[in-house]
Amino acid sequence: MILVSSCLAGLEVRYNGSHSLDSRVRDLIKNGKAIAVCPELMGGFSTPREPAEIVGGTGEDVLRGTAKVIEKSGRDVTALYLKGAYETLEKAKEVNASIVVLKEYSPSCGSTMIYNGEFQHKKMAGTGVTAALLLKNQVKVVSEEKLHSILAEVE
Repeated sequence: MILVSSCLAGLEVRYNGSHSLDSRVRDLIKNGKAIAVCPELMGGFSTPREPAEIVGGTGEDVLRGTAKVIEKSGRDVTALYLKGAYETLEKAKEVNASIVVLKEYSPSCGSTMIYNGEFQHKKMAGTGVTAALLLKNQVKVVSEEKLHSILAEVE
């Protein structure tokens, strides 16, 4: 089984109420090979919500307690991001997920790149909180940009 970011399945759960539909992800769900999850909703957020970025590091740093997830207005939402990450990890274990496909650049789901915490649309290398926790627990994580590389494994 594969876990996939809900926004990639076409669900309107992104911070601004939009989605990032990837028809390949929708097909995986339709064929019973994937389950959609949204770490941010699992953490207690609603849609729409204020944009947030990791300030002071990456998802790994948030897990260590040396960085925070902050909304654009300045509100610290680190606890909600951590809750969503741990809920996603539990779901991955529950369904024995072989891989998790996450939305790149998200403060939760970015698997190789995230926004740099300045709210200026600048990206940097690093993982989001959920991606970092999954990787720390030996769960294979890829972004939708690398989805083609795993499709042969599951089809």
